[in-house]
Amino acid sequence: MTNNIPLGLRFSLLHRSFKKQMDRMLAEMDLTGVQFGVLGCLIRREREGLEETSQKDLEEAFRMSHATMTDLIQRLEKKGFLTCQRSSRDRRSKRIQATEKAYGLEQAVKEVENDSFRWLSRGLTEQQVQELIAITDVMLRNACEDCTEGSDSGCD
Repeated sequence: MTNNIPLGLRFSLLHRSFKKQMDRMLAEMDLTGVQFGVLGCLIRREREGLEETSQKDLEEAFRMSHATMTDLIQRLEKKGFLTCQRSSRDRRSKRIQATEKAYGLEQAVKEVENDSFRWLSRGLTEQQVQELIAITDVMLRNACEDCTEGSDSGCD
């Protein structure tokens, strides 16, 4: 039966399975996928050594309006995942920083991703799993050749 499933649908089904498990975990943490994406972007920027991330930076990265991002940031700040302070570069803007609570999400996410992958790849040998990872690495490089600066998340 699975032999007749078109390739595009195969990737879609795998994505949906991962997403379902991620959404379940995020809901337990009182987070949405968009909120999690913003936190991930913020953490990556901080790890890359960027001195400041402003609300405007996040608005541009996620192509969100000022009002929408303001609401999102306020919710994440109330939940303790980020802090807002006046920017040292521009007193009119906010400097957004991830908290330890946000950094703590990384391990939980890795565990859910690993559990999901192990569940989806059960029945494969370790060699097949390594081959799958190598093959998808090539496919991702090919896909990224087609990427432009205006990607969905803005924080690749």
